[in-house]
Amino acid sequence: MAQLASFDIVSDYDIQELKNALDQTEREIATRFDLKDTKTSIEHKGEELTINTNSEVTLATVHDVLESKFHKRGLSLKILEYGKEEEASGGRVRQVVKLKKGIPDDLAKQINKRIRDEFKKVTPQIQGSTIRVQAKSRDDLQGVITALKAEDYPVALQFTNYR
Repeated sequence: MAQLASFDIVSDYDIQELKNALDQTEREIATRFDLKDTKTSIEHKGEELTINTNSEVTLATVHDVLESKFHKRGLSLKILEYGKEEEASGGRVRQVVKLKKGIPDDLAKQINKRIRDEFKKVTPQIQGSTIRVQAKSRDDLQGVITALKAEDYPVALQFTNYR
């Protein structure tokens, strides 16, 4: 019997790279002339970030700095889900940013259906928040990866455990 080749489709981020990007963002905020005296803070707890700053203008600037550091560290901006801007004490502005991890069920079903329709020799299986894709030929798997990379999904997709 021929051995099956496989890979997993996941939506995840590197926690160490996230910490590095946040550290670089905080350092730039502390040294930039336009942000130095705003007492801006970024708090990381679990799966969310809390940005606290003095105005909506500086909040937009913090977004730019944060996104540029994420991009430089190789983190996808699709993991960021910005919440509503809220008033905080002292006339300040607070915003909670959720960090998205995992493929939602409806998107996993959509990806699964697309793979089944376009690639007849490939068998995808949904396993929690990941999708395992198997085939006899590695070339078929490469075709699936290429097709999924060309598509723009609302989550960041990574292809792991390629065997």
